[in-house]
Amino acid sequence: MRQVFVLDCADPERLAAFWAAALRYRRHPHSPPYTALDDPRGEGPKWLLQRVPEPKVGKNRMHPDLRVTDMDGELARLTGLGATVVRGPFDDEGWLTTVLADPEGNEFCLIVEPEGSS
Repeated sequence: MRQVFVLDCADPERLAAFWAAALRYRRHPHSPPYTALDDPRGEGPKWLLQRVPEPKVGKNRMHPDLRVTDMDGELARLTGLGATVVRGPFDDEGWLTTVLADPEGNEFCLIVEPEGSS
């Protein structure tokens, strides 16, 4: 079974630039009706960005978690790409967590796992 993550958005091309850089994925130029991103290492799920007419309203019911080892470095990198900090960093029962939003307001978390939790 192949995992595919679909993200509704107003401007798939603009958002693809953000998510490709954020995830270190590559973008596929010919994937209508979606804009497709995939992991060049073949490890992560494929992402499809889908244009929808309605704006995002309220909190996401599902969101990606990006597991990192360096919160400060990744936070600086992602905000430099256009993410905004919604909340944090904070300790979530031993998991250092920051809630961010992409340029269209879709939430995602940046998380540092506690030692020995893998």
